[in-house]
Amino acid sequence: MSPQEQHRDDAPWAAPAAGGARPEGTRPGATASTTAVPGAGLSTAAANEVVGARNRRTPLVLGLLSLVALVLFGLSAPDNAVRFRVSEDGDLFRVPDLVLHGVAWGWTTVAVLAGLTVLAVLRVRAGRDLPRWAAACFGLLFVTGFLVWIVGSARSPEVSLSGLLAGSVALAVPLVFGSLGGLLCERSGVVNIAIEGQLLFGAFAAAVAGSLAGSAWVGLLAAVLGAALVSLVLAVFAITYRVNQVIVGVVLNVLVSGLTGFLFATVLEPDAAVFNAPPRLPRVAVPVLAEIPVLGPILFDQSVIGYLMWAAVAVVWFALYRTRWGLRTRAVGEHPKAADTLGVRVNALRFRNVLLGGAVAGLGGAFYTLVSVSAFTRDMTSGAGYIALAALIFGRWNPVGALLASLLFGFASNLQSILSFLGTPVPSQFLAMLPYVVTILAVAGLVGASRAPAASGRPYTKE
Repeated sequence: MSPQEQHRDDAPWAAPAAGGARPEGTRPGATASTTAVPGAGLSTAAANEVVGARNRRTPLVLGLLSLVALVLFGLSAPDNAVRFRVSEDGDLFRVPDLVLHGVAWGWTTVAVLAGLTVLAVLRVRAGRDLPRWAAACFGLLFVTGFLVWIVGSARSPEVSLSGLLAGSVALAVPLVFGSLGGLLCERSGVVNIAIEGQLLFGAFAAAVAGSLAGSAWVGLLAAVLGAALVSLVLAVFAITYRVNQVIVGVVLNVLVSGLTGFLFATVLEPDAAVFNAPPRLPRVAVPVLAEIPVLGPILFDQSVIGYLMWAAVAVVWFALYRTRWGLRTRAVGEHPKAADTLGVRVNALRFRNVLLGGAVAGLGGAFYTLVSVSAFTRDMTSGAGYIALAALIFGRWNPVGALLASLLFGFASNLQSILSFLGTPVPSQFLAMLPYVVTILAVAGLVGASRAPAASGRPYTKE
């Protein structure tokens, strides 16, 4: 049972109605025996196991990827050794390089992927889902097989593993904050399509405020407030006036893009020294620990926002699953009427959580102008908000899952840059598509179906 399902089972609205009250959706006069449908009251995944429903999407996706692996990693495997450098100059100790032969590793990968695909088929025929460990192994093997194939086909079949992973984490920072901001909204029952606008306006506010004040910390605070302002508009229209939440989110993205583009062209660009030259946030390296091979640059040599990312994931997870606020938030997102009967102010809690989600997303926006580059440019987020939304779905509305999904998309983006530098025979247009291809495959069901909070996108009116 997943952590979400376990907490839903422990929730107060899962208890039977007092006094034998008629369950919601039961016909008047119906007895308990007539409504005892197998799987009733369970989550979608649990109900599918009870009634023997078969999800054919996962083995289909795995089968297609196995065919791709056969063609690329097996039949087109490079006949040379591929070297992954683990240690760099200045590391605390030296770790031998990882050397894999293209042909041997390619055919090994194909064989294991085919075996996992067969396992998926057998599990579906038995009416069961593919275990998460099997899906994780499949994804890891496919990625390593792809790396060996494409790096082995480059002019220089050698790549720094530390640089690849550290760059992936850096590119994933705004995605993690964006997905956490969306998670706080959707767990409360509000669909947040405006993550792109929140990231973009956070980056804009950080650049302007940081430049005027001459302080990166002021810019960081301005990013939080600016993204929260976008969330305030979303909350007012979606919660107070009950406007379609998807439409409001799309409109906000377009509005922020147009507004920041106009101000960039008329204010920031003509006088960049005053309005568009924010100082950078400091990069803090933990002595000794930062020199550990691979893990050092990832965990102990980060910017302030990089450290805040790890802390934010831990805090959101703990608050969501271990506090009263988290229980109420999940109740409001799953069954707001039941939460209301228990004394929870549904719309007030949703309003506060939407503002909080915007503030969290603003930290991701500040990364662009206070860490990545010291200037704001038009539409510099380049669709990162939509990828963060996909990471939220891929991560099954869980903070840890959203983190892992964001890291995967960051890895795909960084791999595009590194492979272009190495000079692979793969067209650059395909490499530019790589992050979005990974996004589509992930959301399409590589890890099975994802179920959003039951009340997500549904305005609540107190009766």
